[in-house]
Amino acid sequence: MKLVSFRAEGSDRIGLVTTDERICDLAQAAVAFGIDAPVGFPANMIALIEAGSDTHAALSRLNAALQDDPQRVRLFERSEIVLHPPVRRPSKICCLALNNSANADRIISGPKHPAIFTKPSSALMGDLGALQVREEYGRVHPEPELAVVIGKEARDVAASDALDYVFGYTIHNDFTSPTMRGEDTFHYRAIHPKAGDPGAVEYVDTWVTYPGRYKSSDTFSALGPWLVTRDEIADPHDLTVQCFHQGRLVTEDNTENLFYKVAQVIEFASFYMTLLPGDVISMGTALRRSNGGMAVQNVDLAKLGGPVSVSIQGLGTLTTAVEHRS
Repeated sequence: MKLVSFRAEGSDRIGLVTTDERICDLAQAAVAFGIDAPVGFPANMIALIEAGSDTHAALSRLNAALQDDPQRVRLFERSEIVLHPPVRRPSKICCLALNNSANADRIISGPKHPAIFTKPSSALMGDLGALQVREEYGRVHPEPELAVVIGKEARDVAASDALDYVFGYTIHNDFTSPTMRGEDTFHYRAIHPKAGDPGAVEYVDTWVTYPGRYKSSDTFSALGPWLVTRDEIADPHDLTVQCFHQGRLVTEDNTENLFYKVAQVIEFASFYMTLLPGDVISMGTALRRSNGGMAVQNVDLAKLGGPVSVSIQGLGTLTTAVEHRS
């Protein structure tokens, strides 16, 4: 099923999506079809994810009834609502760096495990939101990515069990400013204890960049349009990913090219940090170029404007406008 967080007629809601991509309020649908969870359906997505198997079973029954007879409930057209990110305030957004095996030759050196950075929920916006760019940001480009939404608390999870911790999937556009990355990169002499000489130190030539600005500025994470439950995606590593700028195909790739797979990433991440219900894992950028030779790095949204769209097979299309701010 497809779940959404949205605003309609002055109130924030969660809802279900019909096969023709109209949207109903979950609470209204429960009344219309006479199907409710044991203690009622929660009013926000994280609470719904956390609610457990009895609530999820009731939700599946309600979704089936809706798809059978959608006219039983008030349906909103896309033009009547504002879509929020499906999960509005996850405790963290974990992003994979350089996780596309189709471009492995670009890595001169790097770790032999998933490399993870985090983004704050304040960076999030939903489908048809606007990326806010300022002159100070410099170049800003899109990064089309498959996103995994965690369904239950995960700590020290084995890869063999990891998919049991997935609630569903959505699309993430991980906007990036290489200009700010360059400005926030230190080349310095790091202090290390000197091997074999207790109490002594040595200086090691080091490069380090922190993603506080170039990955985490407001609106630098578009998420949506909806959350598709795990049962609808047979294989998260067999999905076509496309990125379009102003209607032109920029890149087309497949999630089979992700170097570290979903189960491996959950195992690795949960060894170091507890993953909570609603947390988002963004699996890394689809980077194969289009036949025209374009790459996402060519798409400077600060100069070229929008819209930019990401489509992933089975998950829909996430579209973002671009607005300049002073």
